[in-house]
Amino acid sequence: MFTTLKNAFKIKELRKKIFFTFAMLVVIRFGSQLPVPGVDRTYFASWFAQQTGDAFNFLDAFTGGSFLRMSVLALSITPYITSSIIMQLLTIAIPKLEEMQRDGEDGRKKIASITRYVTVGLSLIESSAMAIGFGRQGLLETYNVFSIITVVAALTAGSAFLMWIGERITENGVGNGISIVLTINIISRMPADITTLFEQFVFGRSIAKAVVAALIIFAIIIGMVVLVIILNNGVRKIPVQYAKKVQGRKMVGGQTTNIPLKVNTSGVIPVIFASSLMQLPVIVCSFFNINGTGFWGDVLRGLNSSYWCNPEQPVYSIGLVVYVALVIAFAYFYTSITFNPLEIADNMKRQGGFIPGIRPGKPTSDYLTKILNYIVFIGAVGLTIVCVIPYFFNGVFNASVSFGGTSLIIIVSVVLETIKQIESQMMVRNYKGFLND
Repeated sequence: MFTTLKNAFKIKELRKKIFFTFAMLVVIRFGSQLPVPGVDRTYFASWFAQQTGDAFNFLDAFTGGSFLRMSVLALSITPYITSSIIMQLLTIAIPKLEEMQRDGEDGRKKIASITRYVTVGLSLIESSAMAIGFGRQGLLETYNVFSIITVVAALTAGSAFLMWIGERITENGVGNGISIVLTINIISRMPADITTLFEQFVFGRSIAKAVVAALIIFAIIIGMVVLVIILNNGVRKIPVQYAKKVQGRKMVGGQTTNIPLKVNTSGVIPVIFASSLMQLPVIVCSFFNINGTGFWGDVLRGLNSSYWCNPEQPVYSIGLVVYVALVIAFAYFYTSITFNPLEIADNMKRQGGFIPGIRPGKPTSDYLTKILNYIVFIGAVGLTIVCVIPYFFNGVFNASVSFGGTSLIIIVSVVLETIKQIESQMMVRNYKGFLND
């Protein structure tokens, strides 16, 4: 990785792109410090500290602390992520959108334009809910229509600005801009979380205990990173043979290629879906000051991940079982809408391709489905392990941090993808130089 970056800085074009990306990230971190006009930030920090669940810690980690500080970038890039997921799901349900997606570059541009409008709409809804809901409880220094409009306008503009920066990074910088914006927000919170871990388990202890605790902390983090890298790079290659055919006086075809099936085909989407579904009731009840008593109180605590893996209250770990089941279910669901074995088999048949030992058509589709189901399960189990490890240590050792398996998956995935894009741009430049010579 460091060798790739070193070589990239030697190329003027790539150096400009890297500096542009860095400049945009500095702008983002500066914007995360700008407060929303008319907001009592002390009140919001106090309210945040009173929440027992980690649903808001999860949100604050994704916003790089902007949510806690109630800055103009408090909504961060989350409305865009939500709108992108919504558009992906609607593409399957609405034939018109599916047709746009198949229209190539023009269709993708239209879908991207619709996604932007949906992002602004979601930002308006979320900022209005925050301004009205929290404003009544003391978030706004002066609760009136003008203050509400000011907060809504500031938060919506901040989210739209981040979306714009993400798209500029994609066009003029390196990597996927939206992913990089999300990653830098998560990374900005990690030093404080690691400091908290060291204050809890290392500082103030004997040298031997401190060294052992520090080694365990680093071993767990490194082990999780290695597991995420293995998940991201794991690929099952399905060999494909194309039959020879005569075109004019030439014999063409006959080459061998493969279909790469990633072990983690759905990425981090199943984890985000499962976490959002589990935390939604907790967040809604927190907004309306509904604590819940009796049976419903136990249900809310079971949904709250801060109660999972607690030896003193093992019954609430049932929620963890539900969470694991949701991750696996969403892994299969998301893969099913992004990878169509029947379509792949039909395309192979039309082009004269076949998998050795498997007949073209439906047998090929059935074979791909069987392999895909096996791979998806392995990937889902790997995702589950990465995500459950932080919950285990949070519950057993009370090691509460805002970043966890989801954050590490996002960080490692984005870093690896960005490095691959830099390497590919370097290769393209080398090819151009070779052709010019």
